[in-house]
Amino acid sequence: MKIGFLGTGTIASAVVHGIAHDGHQIYVSERSADKARDLAARYDNVMVASNEKLVDESDVIFLGLMPDVAAAILPSLPFKPQQTIISFIAALSLDRIADLVAPAKARALMLPFPNIAYGGSVIPMIGDEAVVASLFGASNTLTVLNDQREMDALLCAQAVLSPAAKLVQDAAIWLEENGVDQDRGEPFLRMLVASNLSQTPTPELLAALNTPGGYNQRLRQHMDQEGVPEILAAGLDALKSPR
Repeated sequence: MKIGFLGTGTIASAVVHGIAHDGHQIYVSERSADKARDLAARYDNVMVASNEKLVDESDVIFLGLMPDVAAAILPSLPFKPQQTIISFIAALSLDRIADLVAPAKARALMLPFPNIAYGGSVIPMIGDEAVVASLFGASNTLTVLNDQREMDALLCAQAVLSPAAKLVQDAAIWLEENGVDQDRGEPFLRMLVASNLSQTPTPELLAALNTPGGYNQRLRQHMDQEGVPEILAAGLDALKSPR
């Protein structure tokens, strides 16, 4: 299959890494030139192309552009009726993308995360599940949403990843200040959090970590008393507000 990437930022590059060994011919656009050149140098089946050549050659086209850039450049590109478009642009609805890429077909909106480069990632999406599954389903897990409202809510909630990572980083710094260097402390904390959350639903995990007077209970109660749940809810509500 011939696959094109309009926009070659961090997330689009991770997607290229994730599918580069699947036998596709991949075209990456000249935007983010350093990343595009790096991908082409790393993989024999990846080449840098102009937007026009990329669209002319590709069967499937991924959109990794900023919303304003997409609105400015997509209508002028030579899309074809038989082409499949998959968007990474969370701020533009699938219906809006369909208008911008006509007569090509906007099949799906998906939100990749950086670890899609290695497989084992979760991929929230709306649209044609079969199309996305055919490219990513063998090594990743799709979360299929019903409509744009659900996607907008999930887009807000997924932002918990950054503060969760910051908590782990801050705990690792605290460990280092207390005699455990980061080369040991941070990997331990990452594996601790990732393995437990991946194996156990949160109600069961919280119950298991609720030993009266135990370290986990005491730290969670302290954070609850300091208003962390309310701060989180307020932050998520703020993300829902128009920018």
